[in-house]
Amino acid sequence: MNILLKSARILDTHNQSLHGKVRDIWIKNGRIEKIASSVNPEARTKVVELSNLHVSRGWIDSSVSFGEPGYEERETLAHGARVAALSGFTDVVLNPNTNPIPDTSGDIVFINKTAAGKGARVHPMGALTRASAGSDLSEMYDMKKAGAVAFYDFKSPIHQSNLLKIALQYAQGFDALVLSFPMDASIAATGTVNEGNTSTSLGLKGIPALAEEIQIARDLYILEY
Repeated sequence: MNILLKSARILDTHNQSLHGKVRDIWIKNGRIEKIASSVNPEARTKVVELSNLHVSRGWIDSSVSFGEPGYEERETLAHGARVAALSGFTDVVLNPNTNPIPDTSGDIVFINKTAAGKGARVHPMGALTRASAGSDLSEMYDMKKAGAVAFYDFKSPIHQSNLLKIALQYAQGFDALVLSFPMDASIAATGTVNEGNTSTSLGLKGIPALAEEIQIARDLYILEY
């Protein structure tokens, strides 16, 4: 289908000649064919004319949780990718919080094949440790070759400092990205919200900022080491 976007304001800082300008945009067979002050549509062209219409480059969501595999009732890969595309996202980064947790190359291959061509491009992260248990490193190198874009134990801090050090050293060999969840569980304990006036007034056990600050300081020290 051919589409003509009428009088759309373009937001594109990479192209200063068009950024902020109001233009007609003609899309032919899924590709932008022409951008001009005025475009006369061809036959069988859907004209979209809305007040305050804006157009930008595709967005990227760097932290998405679907459900498949394991929690398909929450969201499938195909439907999630389609919804993301319809919402303006061209790429999404998928958190490793499914069942099973993606800690092998086969898991990454499954995600990529299932989501391919369904809408937004899905970029899976692999677990940093096996089953995100924080004990042994996962198949990081094989997962990177299979298409994993980063390694992360979803919302689980790496308590073993030496394990994180080894992961960072290992990742340097194949240019991998390692994410660390900053939380000292011994300080956070059973807290549910940030510690402060609000948590106190609501009677909720707070998590002091120190729980994150100590973990971040440790991670940075290991990184420098």
